Amino acid sequence: MKKRLKKIGKITLLLVVLLLIVLIALFYQFSTPKATHKIEKEFEKLSFPISLSTKTYQKYKYRVLELQKKIDTTLPTIVFIHGSIGSILDFKKYLMDEELNSRVNLISYDRIGYGIYHTGNVQESIQFETNLLEDLIKNIPSKKVILVGYSYGGPIALASKKKYKKIILLAPAVFSNKEVMPWALNFYKWKLTKNLIPKTWQAASKEKLSHQKDLEKFENSWNKNPSTILSIHGNDDGIVPYENSLYLKNNISPQQFELVTLDGVGHGLVWSNFKQIKSILLQQIN
Repeated sequence: MKKRLKKIGKITLLLVVLLLIVLIALFYQFSTPKATHKIEKEFEKLSFPISLSTKTYQKYKYRVLELQKKIDTTLPTIVFIHGSIGSILDFKKYLMDEELNSRVNLISYDRIGYGIYHTGNVQESIQFETNLLEDLIKNIPSKKVILVGYSYGGPIALASKKKYKKIILLAPAVFSNKEVMPWALNFYKWKLTKNLIPKTWQAASKEKLSHQKDLEKFENSWNKNPSTILSIHGNDDGIVPYENSLYLKNNISPQQFELVTLDGVGHGLVWSNFKQIKSILLQQIN
């Protein structure tokens, strides 16, 4: 009986170890930035052309996905800014949507530290990110541009002092007092586990730890942004609390700012509430 129990114990332990290895492998695979040729393959079934290029800002390379070979300046241009952790593909459903593509130019890009170049090397600077964004769209009239900033992409959009057609925020992380520090950040802090974490998660952790202090430089001047602003936020968001958008509502005039509350929705609203957000984007085009 003892031998049998011992054998069962060994088999169980082996299965647990194998399962753990598989889960770690899947985690790394999920966290690795997708290769350019794989992204191109995902979009090749579309009936409209795309442009996936590499651009350089200062010394940093990054990828830009445009759902048109050339910007049509008679149409508005939506520029998507992903969060942390995030990638050029966070807005894939929107980028692939035929109705959106028939009405606007669509652009998405990898923020520094999250793409195939300089992976893990985030700059920990909202101002740097905003400068890169402005450089990316410098040849598009700002009155034709709609910025869509998700999570950590929100303050990047807000920090720009240019007047855009619209700034749309999705669960924006804009208020330092409401920065949530998950326990999992300890895996990045501990020397024994830091290098075991995929580089994109190291980037997210590094950015998370410095974001609170960086926000303090900007959050008292969000009301100086010259654009009209719409924030869409779920009131059940445990990652970037709903109070972030309430902070904007309390500090920006109602003539300039509007808040759309998604009842019972968490931080994954970009994916879970695609139809609703797409509908709002279409409304802002006119």
